[in-house]
Amino acid sequence: MRQLLQSLADGRTLLADVPMPSAARGALLIHTARSLISAGTERMLVEFGRAGWVERARQQPHRVRQVLAKARTDGVVPTLQAIRSKLEEPMPLGYCNVGHVIEADASVAGFSPGDRVLSNGPHAEVVAVPHTLCARIPAAVSDEEATFAVPGAIALQGLRLAAPTLGETFVVTGLGLLGLLTVQLLRANGCRVLGIDPNGERARLASRFGAEIVPLDPQEDPLTATERLSLGEGVDGVIIAAATQSAVPVRQAAHMCRKRGRIVLVGVAGLELDRTDFYRKELTLQVSCSYGPGRYDPQYEDKGHDYPIGFVRWTAQRNFEAVLELMAARTLDVAPLISHRFAFEQAAAAYDLLTSPSESQLGIVLEYAPASASDRGARTLMLPREQAAAAATGAAAADGRVRLAFVGAGNYAARVLIPAFLATGAQLTSVASANGLTAAHCQRKFGFARATTDTEQLLAAADVDAVVIATRHNSHARFVQQALECGKHVFVEKPLAIDAAQIDAIEAIWTARAQMRPLQTLTVGFNRRFAPHTERIRALLKYEPLPKSFLVTVNAGAIPASHWTQDREVGGGRILGEACHFIDLLRFLTGHRIVDADIRTLGATGRTGTDTAVITLKFADGSLGSINYFANGAAAFPKERLEVFCGGRILQLDNFRRLRGYGWPRFNSLNLWHQDKGQRACARAFLDAVASGGSAPPIPIEELFEVARCTVALAGAVRA
Repeated sequence: MRQLLQSLADGRTLLADVPMPSAARGALLIHTARSLISAGTERMLVEFGRAGWVERARQQPHRVRQVLAKARTDGVVPTLQAIRSKLEEPMPLGYCNVGHVIEADASVAGFSPGDRVLSNGPHAEVVAVPHTLCARIPAAVSDEEATFAVPGAIALQGLRLAAPTLGETFVVTGLGLLGLLTVQLLRANGCRVLGIDPNGERARLASRFGAEIVPLDPQEDPLTATERLSLGEGVDGVIIAAATQSAVPVRQAAHMCRKRGRIVLVGVAGLELDRTDFYRKELTLQVSCSYGPGRYDPQYEDKGHDYPIGFVRWTAQRNFEAVLELMAARTLDVAPLISHRFAFEQAAAAYDLLTSPSESQLGIVLEYAPASASDRGARTLMLPREQAAAAATGAAAADGRVRLAFVGAGNYAARVLIPAFLATGAQLTSVASANGLTAAHCQRKFGFARATTDTEQLLAAADVDAVVIATRHNSHARFVQQALECGKHVFVEKPLAIDAAQIDAIEAIWTARAQMRPLQTLTVGFNRRFAPHTERIRALLKYEPLPKSFLVTVNAGAIPASHWTQDREVGGGRILGEACHFIDLLRFLTGHRIVDADIRTLGATGRTGTDTAVITLKFADGSLGSINYFANGAAAFPKERLEVFCGGRILQLDNFRRLRGYGWPRFNSLNLWHQDKGQRACARAFLDAVASGGSAPPIPIEELFEVARCTVALAGAVRA
């Protein structure tokens, strides 16, 4: 199937072939009939993508600060690699989609195959969308009209926050798509409306919908018009639907409002405000969030947990339904908002139109070919033969190479893992992701023969020797078990599992498979034990018989509580998902079993409470390890530090770049030009183990299970 994408590297808009997505839990699989390009919102994305480096930096100064901080701690080369990798990722375009349901996940109620639905899906021939962001379309509403229900819901949510009452007077600043929908909704609420926009054509359209208009020219002052309309009292509220970096619309709104007036920002505007303007009138300024309650909430969007109607009357989905009903009743007229129509094949030309100064645009509708069982798209995309041949020739000799498949093609896989395995000479056969887009990107970038959303087919493929699992944490154990049962060697990015039952299940399969020949390899991506600095520390400690003291400081930094790694059911939390690296590192350096483990958290409420912890480990040889995993530090400080105290000597490793020795007779320092956390060496060790028939595992299997059980127990103690 085809999907419309934008390159962040050069701003190009292109139609790309990608595998058809799979219907995840709680999602609908939809064949698209129409989609809408919202001129205002999507123009901003296109203009940003096509802007130069200086302009992008000016628009996102916080990103510049992040880049500089990363360069100071990790080095220039890794920072540039991370930026380049991010810019190479294609960005899906679009959020207003109408089509027919192909498949509904078994957990979804209220939708069936064949239903005509609206969703916030992107511009693609087939989309997979959470059912809470979908709504059935009334028979009286055409596909073309229904595409406007998504921006209609954005406008409606702005109104709900403004809470207009019958007879009130409102100003709508910016008469683009959102502004014109807002005008109609305010008029339906019995309000007088003043519309402000420099575009005369849009102003005339607002007038047709019942608004009084103020063209922005020297002959007419908006404040004067507002005073006239409100009989000198000031308007009851202002809804800003403009898209600008200027703070003028907000300042102007403050002067227009009566005392205790309401200002709602639905579009984009600068917020450099004068406190006096708001203080004297006790004005309310609120920023509206997209379609309404539930938007950007993982519990609502990803897990399908709807808000009870008795407590949250209007959710994103219910706003969709309300707008569609207004269209069916002809209270909302969207036909005049269509400025252009394009066939989906001409979508790139439609986006070029957005940046054209010579032609006015509002709603641009994309029309798709009718659906049939044969043209919905395949779940597997093959690399063109000439590209596959070029990829094979450029990656060393084909004979004897391990044939490798990836399950998961997210940021870490694309930026770190795949390049590491490619550099060691693996033959890349298949890559899978749930949405197909990231898999197709990795296929084009790295030369995988296949990109797919069919993970079961990938695991069973005869031309796959080994599988790298780089998905979200809650799926690791399931994919490990399936891959082992299919006879594949398995490299799983940490953690191995997120609970004790999953570890038991993996161990049971591993024990059963260990009786079979040839032997399989199972390892976890604990790359730090393979780093050159770690190897040197291990060599220095080898002949020191006395117990050692280890102090690890991890300046992890805070991440939002809404991030998937913080979800106990999906990521398991940061102790489980990240601190396991350092438990394994100390297990490797001591060379002895963990006999006792304890954890103490900060005790503060909020997202840094359980993310800030001190882990204490005791080993069978009497060594002690303390892991300070902190989420409450400064980003400018190095992220990782390891200190080893032993026999009157000290080793200090900073961020896997600089190792210094104190009191060591024949060792002073080991410094690298750039950070090396051992990812490439870890990949090499796994491929060597596979090539040897599984007889020399990179990490002893008993250590994998030991570290996994210790980490799960510590994470469980944090939650208790």
